[in-house]
Amino acid sequence: MDLRSAPVPSTTNRPVILVVGGGYVGLYAALRLQKKLSRGRAEIVVVDPQPHMTYQPFLPEAAAGSVEPRHVVVPLRRTLSRSRVITGAVTGLTHAEKRARIAPVEGAVFELSYDVLVMAAGSVARTLPIPGLAEHGIGFKTVGEAIYLRNHVLARLDAASSTDDPAVRTRALTFTFVGGGYAGIEAFAELEDMARYAITHYYPRLSPADMRWVLVEATGRILPEVDLDMGAWTVKQLTARGMDVRLNTRLESVSADGVVKLSDGAEFPSDTLVWTAGTKPNPMLAATDLPVDGRGRVQCEATLQVKGLPDAWAAGDLAAVPDLTKEAGATTAPNAQHAVRQAKRLADNIVAVLTGGEPVPYRHEYAGSVASLGLHKGVAQVYGVKLTGWPAWFMHRSYHVSRVPTFNRKARVVADWTLASVFRREVIALGQLQDPRREFVFAANTGSTGQLSPPRPGHPRTADTEAPAGQAS
Repeated sequence: MDLRSAPVPSTTNRPVILVVGGGYVGLYAALRLQKKLSRGRAEIVVVDPQPHMTYQPFLPEAAAGSVEPRHVVVPLRRTLSRSRVITGAVTGLTHAEKRARIAPVEGAVFELSYDVLVMAAGSVARTLPIPGLAEHGIGFKTVGEAIYLRNHVLARLDAASSTDDPAVRTRALTFTFVGGGYAGIEAFAELEDMARYAITHYYPRLSPADMRWVLVEATGRILPEVDLDMGAWTVKQLTARGMDVRLNTRLESVSADGVVKLSDGAEFPSDTLVWTAGTKPNPMLAATDLPVDGRGRVQCEATLQVKGLPDAWAAGDLAAVPDLTKEAGATTAPNAQHAVRQAKRLADNIVAVLTGGEPVPYRHEYAGSVASLGLHKGVAQVYGVKLTGWPAWFMHRSYHVSRVPTFNRKARVVADWTLASVFRREVIALGQLQDPRREFVFAANTGSTGQLSPPRPGHPRTADTEAPAGQAS
């Protein structure tokens, strides 16, 4: 059946603004459009596979237990009360006909006609064809991955503490991260800090020296967003904590039994492999007729309009937006700092065009970067001012809490931090979340087979990853 023969038309004469993606750009742009356009002026439709927006800078703290995972996500339906939110995926888009093909989480695929397009589908993890990576690795872009990784790391401490087998203990306590950008460094440092705290307070049979944390970075430096001396300072701080930082090194392969092989010749068993080596534009762009550059990004004007398409707009990770503060040909970096500001400028420009005005070019000079390296530890470079240690950590928290959407989420994050400063850190692994049906299946099978002992958990990266319900953590 040709879906184009049965489009779903707008139910009113209002222009339909289709926002593809509910991340930074999608959420902030829709919020701004709701605020700027009087009720009934336009119909705003937001499509995203998830019913929430994830504030990714707080994922490392969510994984480390400093912030409740639910507080780093913003529910789209609650926040965008004057928009139509569709939980589903845009699987194709023909802007020449102004139609999008949408696959909802349940039900048949349908087509939606629109008048104005906002392409804000963001990015996905950029992976390489490395043997064993798909089978053994985990990314770090979603709250689900953050929760999984937290449970997994704590479960590895449980496994190491519960055995006298040195091989099992070594494999369980070796944690490998690939990628030295901000996401990788923050996840690497925050989780090590959490694991060190857990071992010191709750695992008398283990010592922090038993752990091995390995960071693999293909280039000669980490944190490319800051100056070389700040990156070098960060490496020095991490190595002082006993962490193994390997620059100019690549991941070569991961064997079936979890042995990691690096380009410098190192080989070691590791139950944990986290991939944070960059991102790429959402591959759904290949199913559209929008112009893209050699890196797969939507080609944009400085006004955030798609080149040659005045009624199509794009911003964020998937958009090649000219950076007017740099030399000709430079484009803005794919980070939250630009995405949030671009979203607001994009929404204001749409409102201007709808009301007969002219769009304004996006212009923002990069302010700098802040990163957390664990509790009370950080690195920052903002407007040329360089900070390390506690001041940088405080700046990291202050900046990001100011950027979390909605007062509700700001208040909840601050409450999490306040409680964490009063009480001991939470280091509980809720392993049954990884396979919630295992106990029920065991009980059902026992009734028919007479099996007396529960099934042992499988490999830590399979669905049967963690300890059975009721096991001490």
